[in-house]
Amino acid sequence: MATACKRSPGEPQSDDIEASRMKRAAAKHLIERYYHQLTEGCGNEACTNAFCASCPAFLRMDNNAAAIKALELYKINAKLCDPHPSKKGASSAYLENSKGAANACPDVRMNKKDGLGARNDFKDVTYLTEEIVYEILELCREREDFSPLIRVIGRVFSSAEALVQSFRKVKQHTKEELKSLQGKDEDKDEDEKEKAAGSAAMEEGSEASSSRVGDDAQKLGPEDVSVDIEAVRRVYTRLLSNEKIETAFLNALVYLSPNVECDLTYHNVYSRDPNYLNLFIIVMENRNLHSPEYLEMALPLFCKAMSKLPLAAQGKLVRLWSKYSADQIRRMMETFQQLITYKVISNEFNNRNLGNERNLVNDDDAIVAASKCLKMVYYANVVGGEVDTDHNEDDDEEPIPESSELTLQELLGEERRNKKGPRVDPLETELGVKTLDCRKPLIPFEEFINEPLNDVLEMDKDYTFFKVETENKFSFMTCPFILNAVTKNLGLYYDNRIRMYSERRITVLYSLVQGQQLNPYLRLKVRRDHIIDDALVRLEMIAMENPADLKKQLYVEFEGEQGVDEGGVSKEFFQLVVEEIFNPDIGMFTYDESTKLFWFNPSSLETEGQFTLIGIVLGLAIYNNCILDVHFPMVVYRKLMGKKGTFRDLGDSHPVLYQSLKDLLEYEGNVEDDMMITFQISQTDLFGNPMMYDLKENGDKIPITNENRKNLDFQALEETTEYDGGYTRDSVLIREFWEIVHSFTDEQKRLFLQFTTGTDRAPVGGLGKLKMIIAKNGPDTERLPTSHTCFNVLLLPEYSSKEKLKERLLKAITYAKGFGML
Repeated sequence: MATACKRSPGEPQSDDIEASRMKRAAAKHLIERYYHQLTEGCGNEACTNAFCASCPAFLRMDNNAAAIKALELYKINAKLCDPHPSKKGASSAYLENSKGAANACPDVRMNKKDGLGARNDFKDVTYLTEEIVYEILELCREREDFSPLIRVIGRVFSSAEALVQSFRKVKQHTKEELKSLQGKDEDKDEDEKEKAAGSAAMEEGSEASSSRVGDDAQKLGPEDVSVDIEAVRRVYTRLLSNEKIETAFLNALVYLSPNVECDLTYHNVYSRDPNYLNLFIIVMENRNLHSPEYLEMALPLFCKAMSKLPLAAQGKLVRLWSKYSADQIRRMMETFQQLITYKVISNEFNNRNLGNERNLVNDDDAIVAASKCLKMVYYANVVGGEVDTDHNEDDDEEPIPESSELTLQELLGEERRNKKGPRVDPLETELGVKTLDCRKPLIPFEEFINEPLNDVLEMDKDYTFFKVETENKFSFMTCPFILNAVTKNLGLYYDNRIRMYSERRITVLYSLVQGQQLNPYLRLKVRRDHIIDDALVRLEMIAMENPADLKKQLYVEFEGEQGVDEGGVSKEFFQLVVEEIFNPDIGMFTYDESTKLFWFNPSSLETEGQFTLIGIVLGLAIYNNCILDVHFPMVVYRKLMGKKGTFRDLGDSHPVLYQSLKDLLEYEGNVEDDMMITFQISQTDLFGNPMMYDLKENGDKIPITNENRKNLDFQALEETTEYDGGYTRDSVLIREFWEIVHSFTDEQKRLFLQFTTGTDRAPVGGLGKLKMIIAKNGPDTERLPTSHTCFNVLLLPEYSSKEKLKERLLKAITYAKGFGML
C-alpha cells in the first residue's frame, strides 16, 4: 500500500518517491519503538508510562496484540520512553534508528543495515521469520562472521516459546481490517499516519502484525497450522550448508527437548496453546536429523519429548504429514529408523549384564520413544495413501444376550479380557481410519519393518508386557508395523498357547467341581483313507455340541498307528487334509496357474456347511501353529477382517476378468456397435461344460452400451419405482427428483443406494429388481428425507423448489450415515 503525495507541476517524480520512502521509514521505526516498548519496556522499573512494559501497572500482552497496539499508539502520537541507562542493546538501537529515520537520511536501505549492524547480538530478536534470517545472514556474510546468526539460532531454537512464535504464515491486513482494529479516524493527517503505518507494517516481512498469524487474527481449522512450512524448508536449505550453523541447531535441540518434555508432561501446554505443535513441525523439517551427530543425544531427547504429545496433537500432526509427498514421509521414517537401528546396534541386548539379567530392548527409552514417533509417520503414510473407509460389512447390531448363570471364571473371581474384540489403537480411533482401509500407502509398509530390532526383541517378554498393559513397560506389539512376519507369528504362538493352557486348567477345575472326567485336549481319531470324512464329521459334532473345545490343544491319532502327538502328527494331519481339500479333482476350489492362487469353485456341489468346516480346519491349523501351503487372493483376508469385496479386488483374484471389464469401462468408442456383447456370461461346470448366466433378466437380449455398461442402471430403477402417499410418476417433484438423481456422480449414486436400500450394490438382475417406493412425507419442510431400508422406501417431503430438493437430498445421503435410515 503506497502513500499518495501531491506534487507541484514540474517537480521531479523521484523526489516524491524518495519523500514517500522516508515517510514510511520514519513511521516504521516509530512503530518499532512502540512495539518494543510494549513488549520489553524501557528498563526503568519505576516507569510511570502506562504504555510501557516496565511500568508496574502495565498489563502484559502477546506479541500480536502488541503489534496492533503499537499502531494505535502511533496514531495518537503517544508518549515514548527514553531507554533507561540500565537498558542496553535493543532499545538504544531502536532509538538510534528512529532518529536516523526522522532526520531523513538519504539512504534508507543503508540505515537499515547500520541499525542491524549496531545490534551485535540481536538480543531484541525474540522470534524468527524468513526475512529476519536472511537479513542477519546477509550482514554476517558481509562481515565474514557468522557468530551473530549462530547466537540468534541458538537462542530461538532452544526456547519453546520463541520457536512456537517463529515462521508464522503471512496474514496481510486490508485497510478495512486495520480500521476495524484501530477504530475510525476522521482527521486527514491522522489518516495519512494510518496509511504510512499500514504500509510500513505490510511492506516489511519481519513485522509482527503482518508476518505472523495470531490466535486473535486468524482462527485455524482442525487440520490447519499457523507455521509457514515452505518458509521453514527454504531457511533450512540456506543454513544447513554451513557446518557451524548446523551445530547451533544441534546444540539448541539438546537444550530445548527436556523443557518441551516437561511442558507436555506436567503443564498441559498443548491444550492451552495448540500452536505449540509448531515447534515439532519446524524441527522435523531439519533434513539432517538422522545424521550421526544428532543420533547420540539430540534426536533421542527430541523423540522423548515428541512421544509425550497428547492424542489430539498426534492426530493433527498425522493429518498434516499425510499431505506431504512420499519422499518427505520416507525422510521422516528413515530418521526414526536410523535412531532405532543405531541404538539397537550400539547396545548389547543379547548379553547378560552384571545383574545376571538380560538387557531388554523394551527398556531403552530412546528406542521406545522413536517407535512411538514412527507410529505417527506410519499413520500419516496410511492416511496419505489410497484409503477406502467404505465397503465395510454391516456390524451385528443385535446385542449378545447375557446369561444369568455365573461362569466358572466368574465363580473363581476372574474377569474376561477384551470382551469387545481385539484392542484398537487410540490413534486409529482419533483418525477414524484403519490400516486395513489403506489400499496403497505413500511408501510400502515393508519399509517400516526394522530387522535389527526384530533380531533382539524377546517376544515372550514383549507379549507379556502387551497383555499386562502396564504403563511402566512398553510392548512393540502396540507398533506391529515395525515387526516382521516371523516375530508376529511368534506372538501369535504365545497367544494361542496361553489360550490352550487356560482351557486345560478350566477343564481340570470343572472335573473337580462336577466330579466327572473331562478331556483336556481336542482329540481327533481318523483313518488315513477316510481322513476328510472322519475329520469333518468329528469337527462338525464338536462345533455343534461344544464349540469351546476347539480352543483346546489338538491331539491327532491315526487309527491303527502307534505314536504320541507332540506336534508332528498334527502337522502331517493338516498337510494331508489340505492336499485333499484343495485337490482340483474334488471340485471345492479352483487353481489359477497365472496367479498361483486358489478360489472358490462356483460350480461346486458341496454345501455351504462344508466350506464352513474347511474354515474350521484352517483355523485349527493356525491355532496349533501349523503353517499350510494355501494361497488365497487378498480379498479373502479382507473379507475375514470385515471388508466387502469391490471391483478393484478382481485385479488380484481374477486379473484377466478385471482387465477385460476395465477396458470395457474405459473404451471410448461405441461399445454396442464395436463389441456386440450382452449382459450374459459363461462359466464351465465341474465336467467342463459351458453354462450361461444372465446378469439381468433377459440379459442375453440386452446389449451393453456406453450408457448402461456401469451396471448401476438408474433408468431401470426409475422405470420400476412405485409411488405412495399422493405422489405419482407425473408429479412435478418426482420428475425433478429423477433429474437430480440422474445428474449424480457415480459416488453420489452409490451413496443414494446406501441410504435408501442399506447397500451400495445393485441386486442380481440389476437395479430394476429393487422395487423402490417413494412416499410423500408431508408438505414443504426443513427436515431431511428419510428411508426404510428394509422395504426400500424413501420418505420424501414435498419441497418447494428443485434447488431445495437437491440440497436436502444430498445432505441426507452424504452426512446422515446411520441417521434417517429406519
